[in-house]
Amino acid sequence: MILGLSSYTYGWAIGVPGHQPARPMDEMGLLDRAQHYVVKLVQVGDNLPCHRWPDERVAAFADRAAREGIQIQLGSSRLTAAHVAEMATLARRVGAKLIRFVIDAPDFHPGPAQVTATLREVLPLLDGLTLGIENHDRFQARTLRSVIEEVGSNRIGICLDTANSLGAGEGLATVVADLAPLTVNLHIKDFRIARLPHLMGFTVEGRPAGTGSLDVRWLLDQLAPFKRCETAVLELWTPPEADLERTVVKEEAWAAQSLDFLEPLFTTKS
Repeated sequence: MILGLSSYTYGWAIGVPGHQPARPMDEMGLLDRAQHYVVKLVQVGDNLPCHRWPDERVAAFADRAAREGIQIQLGSSRLTAAHVAEMATLARRVGAKLIRFVIDAPDFHPGPAQVTATLREVLPLLDGLTLGIENHDRFQARTLRSVIEEVGSNRIGICLDTANSLGAGEGLATVVADLAPLTVNLHIKDFRIARLPHLMGFTVEGRPAGTGSLDVRWLLDQLAPFKRCETAVLELWTPPEADLERTVVKEEAWAAQSLDFLEPLFTTKS
């Protein structure tokens, strides 16, 4: 399995709503970090919306990644047939083999039947590509599994995020039991769940990989028998510091610490 970086490794450096750095990281900055850490995969998600870039920017990104031997994966949200078609065209332009899709958007929340119909509609667009549907808060794992199995194509699987399903009330053991056989891409996102000091509830907070509740070795062992998941990317939920500058420094430190932990667990980086 190949280990890589995501644009969501660097959410604060790229910018989140209401918190924009003076000089945000862009796709070239992400490639710089990949070179620095000697990883050969980057996944560009919604916070770097490449489908909105001009042709020249897309070409420059693809050309540099190809020169440096770095594999590109794309990510987007709003699962409509038209948007999948747009992303499939873009994937072929940049040499990406996998597109990660979050089903929902702020004003778009289709039901399982609509998702199934959309996935069937886009199947002819996926020759040579893999579409990974991310578990992202709303749908429980068994619902996602039912949708993917009903479509019944090896071109469509699951992008398994290790923390998102907490938003749907499910722990990782349940998610993995349902979705491991369908997983084509992995988001490694460590976290800690802690009871509040007043004992009236819990907080969920990101942690560097290997320092939270996520047992990465166990997770990789669960995925290995199915031989479908060939790539994994690091994502971080870095809690902010008092100002954005210190938060970005912390995020970089967490990325380095996480990769130091993760790299020995992966057999190859290229």
